[in-house]
Amino acid sequence: MRRFTSNILLSAACLTGSLTISSAVAQSAKPKLVPAAATTANTPTIKPAEPNLSKNAPSGSLMYEAKRGDSVALVAHHFISQTSYLTTGELADAIRKANGDFTGTFLKAGQQVVIPGILDRPIVEKTVPVAKDFEVRAIYLTGLMAGSDHGMRIVRHWHEVGGNAVVFDIKDSDGSVNVPFENALIGSHHTPIRDLPKFIHFLHSQNMHAIARVAMFRDQRLVTEHPELAVKSRKTGEPWKENGKLVWTDPSQHRVQEYDIALAKMAADAGADEIQFDYVRFPAEGDQKDASFVFQTEHPEWHRADVIADFLKHAYAELHPKGVLLSLDVFGIMAWQRDVDLNHTGQDIVRMAKFCDVLSPMIYPSHFFGIDGIARPGDAPEHFIGESMDRFEKITKGSGVVIRPWLQAFAWRTKTYSPQYIEAQVLTSKTKGGIGFLFWNANNDYTKPYAAMPEMKATAGKYFRGDELPGTLQASASAGAN
Repeated sequence: MRRFTSNILLSAACLTGSLTISSAVAQSAKPKLVPAAATTANTPTIKPAEPNLSKNAPSGSLMYEAKRGDSVALVAHHFISQTSYLTTGELADAIRKANGDFTGTFLKAGQQVVIPGILDRPIVEKTVPVAKDFEVRAIYLTGLMAGSDHGMRIVRHWHEVGGNAVVFDIKDSDGSVNVPFENALIGSHHTPIRDLPKFIHFLHSQNMHAIARVAMFRDQRLVTEHPELAVKSRKTGEPWKENGKLVWTDPSQHRVQEYDIALAKMAADAGADEIQFDYVRFPAEGDQKDASFVFQTEHPEWHRADVIADFLKHAYAELHPKGVLLSLDVFGIMAWQRDVDLNHTGQDIVRMAKFCDVLSPMIYPSHFFGIDGIARPGDAPEHFIGESMDRFEKITKGSGVVIRPWLQAFAWRTKTYSPQYIEAQVLTSKTKGGIGFLFWNANNDYTKPYAAMPEMKATAGKYFRGDELPGTLQASASAGAN
C-alpha cells in the first residue's frame, strides 16, 4: 500500500520479485522448428507426425521433435516468444490440448509435438483512444503479477464483475522496469511482461483500457547503477539518502527526465491507452536541507514546483500526439495546499493540472491520520473521500482536468473494510464529481471489490455510468510495423 508519513502521503513499494528458469532450461539446446505443413529443401527432415496429431494441429502451428529430457514446460518456455500466448503456463496448457490432452510431464525423445499459436510476425497493437472523461473502473497489478497466469485470471474476473481498465507497472518504485526496454541507462533487466504489445492486446481483448504506470523519480536501480544521477548531499557531495536509503534520482536531471519519457513513449507505441506517472515529485522525507539538486545551479530562481511543472509541460508535449492520455498520481494531502507539503514535493496541483488529462489523488481514508481531528480516519471513508474531492474540485476548477481518485482496497488501519466500504468510497467520489476510480491493493487482492461491483453495477447510474471501451473489437494485433 502507499502510506502517509510525517503528514505527507507517501507511496510505498509494490510487490517485487523475480522469476527463475531451471538449469535444465538454461542448458537445453535450442529447439528445432519444422512447419506442420510440407517441408521444403531448406527445412530439416524429421519423422512425420502421427496422423492424429497432424489432423488436429491448428492453423498456424509448428511441429517440434522432442529431445531427451524435454518437458512440456521446457518446450513452452522455448516457444513462448514465437506464439500468441502470454505465459508459459498458458502455452503449456495449449500444447497439452493440441496433443490429445497429453497429461504427462516429460516428452519422449523423437516424439512429434504440435506447438499451437505460432505467429508469422510479432504482434503490433494500437492505442484505443478515449476522451479524458472516459469513466475508468480499474484495478492495479504489479508487473510481476501482470506477467503471470494468475494475473490473467484477475483481469478476466475483473471484466466479469464490471471493470473496464487495468493499471499495470512498467516501472515500479524501486526502479525495476518490467518490460523489454532498450536504453543506455538500463542494460539487461528482468522482464515479467515479456511482450508488451501482446499483453496490451490481451487487455483490449478483455475490453480493458490499458494504463501503463511509470514510477518516476524514486528509482533505486538507476541511482545505484548511475550515482551521478542521484540527489546529492551538500555535506559530502555523495548521493543523498532519504532516511538512510539511497532511492532518489534528481528530478531536475535532464537525463533522468528523458529516460522516463522514453519509457513512457515506448509504452504508448506498444499500444497503451494511457500513461500514468507516479512519484512525479521530489523526496518528501529525510534531511531536506542537505539535499541538493541540479536546478539550484542551472535555475537558481526556481523552486521544486517549477521543476515539476516544466518537466510535465515537456512530457505532455511528447506523449499527447501519440493519442494516449496522461494521468498523474498525487498525494491526497496536496488538496489541503499546505506550504510544507508543496515545498517538499513540488506538487503544485493548479500548475500540474495544466499538463495532464487526469489527476488521480491517492485518497485512501486510512492514510489521513492526524487530519481533521478524527482518531480513526480509516473508518471514516465518507468524510475523507468527500473532503478530498471537494478540495481537488475547487482548486482545479476551470482547468478541464478530470479527477479520478485512487481508492482503498486494503484493510490497513480500518476495522470496517468490506464490500460496503468499497461502495461507500465509490459513491462518495462520484457524488463529489469524481469520474471513475482506481482500486489499489499492493498484493493485488481484490476480493472486496469483486464482491461490491455486481451490486454497484446493478444500480444503474448510482455508483458509475458504466462506460465501455470503444472500438476494442477493431483493435487488432496486426502483423507488421506501425
